[in-house]
Amino acid sequence: MSQAPSDHAQPDQARLNQPIRALAITVSNRAAAGVYEDRSGPVLAGLLRAAGCAIVDGPVVVPDGQPVEVSLRAAAAAGYDVVVTTGGTGLTPADLTPEMTRRVIDREVPGIAEAIRSAGAAAGVPAAILSRGLAGLAGRTLIVNLPGSTGGVKDGMAVLRPVLGHAIDQIRGGDHPGPAAPR
Repeated sequence: MSQAPSDHAQPDQARLNQPIRALAITVSNRAAAGVYEDRSGPVLAGLLRAAGCAIVDGPVVVPDGQPVEVSLRAAAAAGYDVVVTTGGTGLTPADLTPEMTRRVIDREVPGIAEAIRSAGAAAGVPAAILSRGLAGLAGRTLIVNLPGSTGGVKDGMAVLRPVLGHAIDQIRGGDHPGPAAPR
């Protein structure tokens, strides 16, 4: 007796060729309170565009904690392909972005966060290993946490950029690329 393929095995044909929709979220208690201007969010939005995201919303600025969870859930419900946060990944008691992200994601994609930390450390930023950022899927939305500095955003997006299109294709149900053609 054969079973019908699961929904996860079927490509989402309607989405496979759609432009990538991205949302940039800045997590900062002080920027959300108007104490200072968000600097990393605009950099993130620009780098998402440079990475091939045709539609980039934000940056949306929220304080850390529960507002992060609310924003991530709303973004996934709105059908964003990728949501990248900046900020709230450090060690202070107020840095809760990874905890809020963990509440939202269904499946973790640890290689992204590991590669971001590793690349930062390899580039001579020892504090990069202190970032507690996560990456994972909330339904069909990829969520990635980056540090709150402009440098951390640039370094993190340098890691994410080369794999983002392939990741979104996979999430949409696309197949793995075949072997390279012989030269």
